[in-house]
Amino acid sequence: MDGQRGAEVAAAVLDEAAGSAELYDAAPCGLLSTLPDGTILRVNSTLLGWVGRTRDDLVGRGRFSDLLTVGGRIHYETHIAPLLTMQGSVGGFALELRTADGARLPVLVSAVASRTEGTGSARVRIAVFEARDRRSYETELLQARRDADGERERIQRLATVLQRTLLPPRLPEVPGVVTAAYYHPASVDEVGGDFYDLFRLPGGQWGFFLGDVCGKGATAAALTSLTRYTLRSAAAHDPDPVSVLTNLDAVLAQEHEQGNPKFCTVVYGVLRMAGDQLAVALAAGGHPPPLVLRAEGAVDVVDLEGGQLVGAVPEPRFTRAELRLARGDTLLLYTDGLIEARVDDRGTRHDEDDLLRFTRALAPAAPGAIVAAIAALIEGFGDGLDDDAALLAIGRQAAP
Repeated sequence: MDGQRGAEVAAAVLDEAAGSAELYDAAPCGLLSTLPDGTILRVNSTLLGWVGRTRDDLVGRGRFSDLLTVGGRIHYETHIAPLLTMQGSVGGFALELRTADGARLPVLVSAVASRTEGTGSARVRIAVFEARDRRSYETELLQARRDADGERERIQRLATVLQRTLLPPRLPEVPGVVTAAYYHPASVDEVGGDFYDLFRLPGGQWGFFLGDVCGKGATAAALTSLTRYTLRSAAAHDPDPVSVLTNLDAVLAQEHEQGNPKFCTVVYGVLRMAGDQLAVALAAGGHPPPLVLRAEGAVDVVDLEGGQLVGAVPEPRFTRAELRLARGDTLLLYTDGLIEARVDDRGTRHDEDDLLRFTRALAPAAPGAIVAAIAALIEGFGDGLDDDAALLAIGRQAAP
């Protein structure tokens, strides 16, 4: 009898082991696996059902904090995530999930940071427990939500001030050159990662750049500051565009080696007067190609295809281009928020071809008019703007 019972138990154990994947997917609580930055790698059906989303919506695309309400996201990023980094685990935190239809779902969250065997790569395992029926918790959560909503305006002001410190207060005046710039954040609650600058170099030259770092919030702000400082410092030492991007890549690669991957896309260039024209040397790493709006009405796409992300791969390739701006010509740089905005409910994007058609209708035009027209276009996207958008226009002054 004991032998028969043992065989039955052994068979049941093997049964359960075979059904471990089903157990994970149909667990009575929500389960997720993420990267340290919150990017979702795996999520079970239970949690997907709670928030009304599909795996394609979240896996590899969304972050865990994206599933939280504004107050919950702030609490997670300012309290839970730092504790998880320092302690390796957190438990029993009260948060709210935001469902696809806009409803709020009170939950308790526990998480453990670990490294997977073999690869040694870092993972965060998160368990989410529904807490809708806990009256005492609801009372506490409602009060926390009121407090968070009351703080939102202050947080927005702080984000705005911090964002301004990462952009030049105004562009310098360059003899014979007309410039204009614009920045539009996708969210008033977070600091974005877009940046631009224009600055003097030795020998009558001027350096400029426009780019976009990975991430959002405080992490993006720190990376933007590091990137801007490195670009300016490298340009002062050797203004050659490819050398400047190579120097930036070396700095960001050091962060990558320390287990904190940081990368960006960027276009860097140098201006100098060449007779009556403006000579421009450019290099790009993984960034959308600039446009040149000519005085006669044509629009050219600057060929910088093949430039790779800065700080993301060993020994990246950066592409170089040289061009001349005659009087009335304008060089336009932009970030990918402009060509990834949604223009309808079907998710149709305002892409590079749409931008090219739009600018052809503008040309010829001065930098200020070009930036103003595109800024109005960006603001018209409304909620369709998923990412920050930045513009930098540099033109050779038209003939008097």
